[in-house]
Amino acid sequence: MYYVYLLQCSDGTIYTGITTDVERRFQEHKNGKGGHYTSSRKAVKLLYTEKQKNRSNALKREAEIKGWRREKKLDLVRVAAKAK
Repeated sequence: MYYVYLLQCSDGTIYTGITTDVERRFQEHKNGKGGHYTSSRKAVKLLYTEKQKNRSNALKREAEIKGWRREKKLDLVRVAAKAK
């Protein structure tokens, strides 16, 4: 099982990635070990997660979301929060 996730960084930007373990990956980002983008911008909050059945689907969905404007990403987060 893979997950697509969105993180909020300290500068207000939104980072999108994939992982098999969301909590572990979020901690890596918070500790500066999650890649260049989040190590320089400090991940502060996990905004959204979405299950995908395999790595290929997760990568496709990640690419789709990365192509969206910020407002559309925030809409995705809002819709998911309302569904809970």
